[in-house]
Amino acid sequence: MSPTLLAIGMVLASLLISLAVVRGAIAYAHRRGMMDLPGQRRSHTIPTPRGGGIGVVAAAIVCMPLALLWFPGTWPVPIALALAVATASVAMVGWWDDHRSLPVLPRLGIQLLSAGVVAAALAFDGMSWWWLPLLVLAGTWSINLHNFMDGIDGLLAQQVIFVAIGLAWMARAVGQVALAVSAACLGAAALGFWFFNRPRARIFMGDVGSGTAGLLLFVLTALLWRVDNQLLWPALILSSSFIADATLTLLGRMASGRRWYTAHREHLYQWMVRSGFTHATGGACYLAWNVLVAAPVAALALARPGWSVPIFAGTYLIAAAVWIVMKRRCLWRVLHKGRHVVS
Repeated sequence: MSPTLLAIGMVLASLLISLAVVRGAIAYAHRRGMMDLPGQRRSHTIPTPRGGGIGVVAAAIVCMPLALLWFPGTWPVPIALALAVATASVAMVGWWDDHRSLPVLPRLGIQLLSAGVVAAALAFDGMSWWWLPLLVLAGTWSINLHNFMDGIDGLLAQQVIFVAIGLAWMARAVGQVALAVSAACLGAAALGFWFFNRPRARIFMGDVGSGTAGLLLFVLTALLWRVDNQLLWPALILSSSFIADATLTLLGRMASGRRWYTAHREHLYQWMVRSGFTHATGGACYLAWNVLVAAPVAALALARPGWSVPIFAGTYLIAAAVWIVMKRRCLWRVLHKGRHVVS
């Protein structure tokens, strides 16, 4: 079989695995009573099953490590194995938390360990060990920020599809076929989940999927960085909408003295829903940023590596400005309509 046909087969297999497992997860969640109920700090209005991200996990564990090992630009076995082990670890803790709530410290410990497994594999492959603490922190933040951003129908799945496709395109552009196919498999897995999660959602991703999605995007970005350190900046531009929203929201809560580690509805996408946007419209706003800003600017940073850092910095400054303007607009709409604001 030609590499092209094999790559298409791998991506289709990832899509089909995800579709099948998510469909089974819906029945399982109903049977086990794994339902997210509407509440003051939630953005949905009807009971909805959770845990559908297990489909993304299943497809990723089966297809992504194999892609790294089977295609041109093959990665070492320890890195493919680290990806699988870290994915399984984060997913296991998330699956447990979807069934019954876990304390913060055990979850954080597994997240740090999982990011550390990936970082250590890269270090054994030649990366300086000085990078290990930074990669562990970056991986743990990616896990949590994608968990924070999983709050309205279709948003996280849509983001994973977009970023995975962008990373696949970047990897292919530098001749890294194995990494490109692995990223495409993640995008296909997220598409299989999105089919059931698009508005109105039939199932939510749950911690099993949101944290794992964050880990996998971190791993793909780290591998691109290992191929060429200049690829880090366009890769981070692709994730700018989520990174800016999650980071600015966290910093804002910390600066105001609120308990930043507790559940809340302060992210921009949550303010949008509170001010009258539908889930579909809110998701469309993030998609518009991705397509109209992040994608072309990332392409520019890739084509002009000497300018990639200032392009990256400028993109995040614009994202911060848009975040501030949109959040103020949403707050005005909430207050203008006489709605009660809950922090």
